[in-house]
Amino acid sequence: MLSGLGVPDLRGGFGTYTFYTSAPDQESREGEHTVIIEGSVDQRIATYLPGPLDRRTRSPHRLEMTIERRPAAREVLVRVQGSKEAHVVQEGQWGPWLRVRFKLGFLQAVAGLVRFYLVRQEPVFELYASPINFDPGEPVFPISFPPEYAGKLAEALGTYYTAGMIEDHNSFNNGRLDEIAFLDQCQRLWDERQRMMLFELERFQEGLFYCLYDTPDRIQHMFWRFREPDHPANRVYGAAREYREVIGEHYRIADAVVGRALEYVDDRTLLMVLSDHGFKSFQRGVNLNTWLHGQGLLAMKKGLRPGPDTPDLLQYVDWSRTKAYAIGLTGIYLNMQGRERDGIVQPEEADELKQSIVARLSGLPDSARSAVAIHGAVAREQVYRGPYVQEAPDLLVNYAPGYRTSWSTAMGGIPRDEFEDNTRRWSGDHIVDPAVVPGVLWMNQPFRPEARLQDLAPTILEAFGAEAAPEMEGTSLWP
Repeated sequence: MLSGLGVPDLRGGFGTYTFYTSAPDQESREGEHTVIIEGSVDQRIATYLPGPLDRRTRSPHRLEMTIERRPAAREVLVRVQGSKEAHVVQEGQWGPWLRVRFKLGFLQAVAGLVRFYLVRQEPVFELYASPINFDPGEPVFPISFPPEYAGKLAEALGTYYTAGMIEDHNSFNNGRLDEIAFLDQCQRLWDERQRMMLFELERFQEGLFYCLYDTPDRIQHMFWRFREPDHPANRVYGAAREYREVIGEHYRIADAVVGRALEYVDDRTLLMVLSDHGFKSFQRGVNLNTWLHGQGLLAMKKGLRPGPDTPDLLQYVDWSRTKAYAIGLTGIYLNMQGRERDGIVQPEEADELKQSIVARLSGLPDSARSAVAIHGAVAREQVYRGPYVQEAPDLLVNYAPGYRTSWSTAMGGIPRDEFEDNTRRWSGDHIVDPAVVPGVLWMNQPFRPEARLQDLAPTILEAFGAEAAPEMEGTSLWP
C-alpha cells in the first residue's frame, strides 16, 4: 500500500513551493515561499533552497543553490549544495528530479526530491521549485506498507511524487504557473500513476487491487470556468478557447485507463470503477459568518463590524455573545457550553437553535443573482453515525449549484457582504448539496441501482465469500 492524500512535503505542509523572482516588490502568496533575487540578475545567481523548519529559530533550514543562466539557449543549470547532480531546466519545461539532503543536527538529516520549472528569464527572472517531496527510498516516516515498498517501487519504476496533493493548484491559483505548465504536470502524474498500476497488475494474482486517479478532480477544480463564459474568474484571467475541452479530454484519458485495466480482467475478476462525487461550478461564495452576524447569532468585539480588514480565525468574535460560527468548508458550529472554551449555548437549547438556523438558511436567496444560494442544512446526526460524529460541524450546509462556502469563511473570516464573486482560478467544486453531485459506479457484473459508498465494503466482502461485519451500515450490491 502506498499512501496518498495526507502525506506532507518535507517542510511539513501540504504543498509549499518556492518561487524565485527578480521582481523586487513580490510578497509570498498562499502556499508559497518567495525568494527575491536582489541586485542585477547576472549569469550566475547565488541563492538558496528552503527546507524543513528549524524548531529553535522557526526559520527554514537552507541549502546553498546556484542558478547558471544561459539566456541564448533559454535554459538554466541548477546546482544545490550537497547534491552530486546538476540539472538543466529549459524555459517552459519541467526539469528532472533533483535529490537533496538537509542536515538538521548532529547525525541527523532528511532526504527529499525537488524539480524546477523555468517560467521565464526576461524581462523578469522567474523560477519555480516544487514542494520538496519525501524521497521514497528514505522517507521521513513510512509512507507505504510494508515500509520498504515505497523504495522498491522507485527502484523498479524510477522516482515519483510522494506529497499527498501532487498537482500544484496553489502555484496555478497564484498565477505563478500557467495552464500549460499545470496541464503538463497533470499529464506526468497520469503517466506515473498508470505505470504503477500496470506494473502491479502484471504481478497481481489474487486478492483486492485498488488504484486511485485523482487528477480529474484537480482538473475540474481549476478548469471549470472555461466551460462558462460568465464565470467571475474570467473577468480577471480571460477564458482561452483552447481550454474549453480540457475536462472532457481528461475523462477520455480516464476511459483509456479503464481500457488498460480491462486487459487484465477475466471471468473470475470483479472490476469496479468508481467516482465518489461529481462537480459543479463555483461562481459565488457565501460568507456564513457575515450572515450569522446579520442574524444576531455571531457578535463582534466592541466597535468592530464585518469588513475586509477583519483577520482570519475568528479573532474579532465576542464569544460571550456568540451562539454560532463557521470555519472550514462544510458547515456551522454552535458555541456550546462545556465544549467551546467560552461556550454560551446550553445543551438543552441546542436542538431549538439548530432548527432555527436550518429554517433561516433553507432557500437563502442571493438577490444580486436572483437565485437560491442554499438548498438547506442538516444536523450532523442525520448524516453520520458511529464514534466520530462529534468531529463534524453541528450543521452541514447544502449549497445550490454555483455556490460554496467562501474562501474567507473557510479561514474564519467575517467580510462585509454576505455574498462575493469567486474570482480565483479554482472555479469548480463539489462541496454542495450531495444530491446535485452524485458519484458514479460501474461494475462488470450486474448490481442493484441506488448504490451508496457504504455499500462498497459489503459488496467486496461478498465477492470474497465473506460476510459484512454487523456494525457496517451498507449492504451488498449483488442482486
